[in-house]
Amino acid sequence: MVVFSLKNIEINVIKGDITEIEADAIVNAANSFLRHGGGVALAIVQKGGYIIQKESEEYVKKHGIVPEGGVAVTGAGRLKAKYVIHAVGPVYGDPEGDKKLYSAFRSALLKADELGLKSIALPAISTGVFGYPYEKCAELLVKALKEFDMISKNVSKVIVCLYLEKAYETFVKVFNKHFKSSIENP
Repeated sequence: MVVFSLKNIEINVIKGDITEIEADAIVNAANSFLRHGGGVALAIVQKGGYIIQKESEEYVKKHGIVPEGGVAVTGAGRLKAKYVIHAVGPVYGDPEGDKKLYSAFRSALLKADELGLKSIALPAISTGVFGYPYEKCAELLVKALKEFDMISKNVSKVIVCLYLEKAYETFVKVFNKHFKSSIENP
């Protein structure tokens, strides 16, 4: 784990399974229909229970599909979190992709703050089947975190949870470039 301190927020970058994280909310890298059939989404439903998928379906029935860059919130079932914030990222190659991925991170952070939460765990949205390069994803998350740090009223801890070693190494490298003070913990 590497810890970065911003003005108002502590950022922990860890290698691990987001379904095991203790945070007020975890973020799911979702699709617009909130059908959780693979990757992080499937792991969240398998660990948290089918109730998460059921609530997702109810959300879509009531509000319609979630646009790229947008978020939806459900309960967290059996997970250690209180909420799952489903953030919809773009497929890499979309001309508006960077804007949409930045918006997905920003929207998730703002939603956690709006809910009065203290902590949120984020994955590398859109880097799985949607094909976003880790470095580009990390850069967009840095931008969102820097801006969010100035306006956050409640969130004081952001955990960036990365499942693969390559993702972890890339995010730490990018974060080290932008956030000077860091502490490495085993």
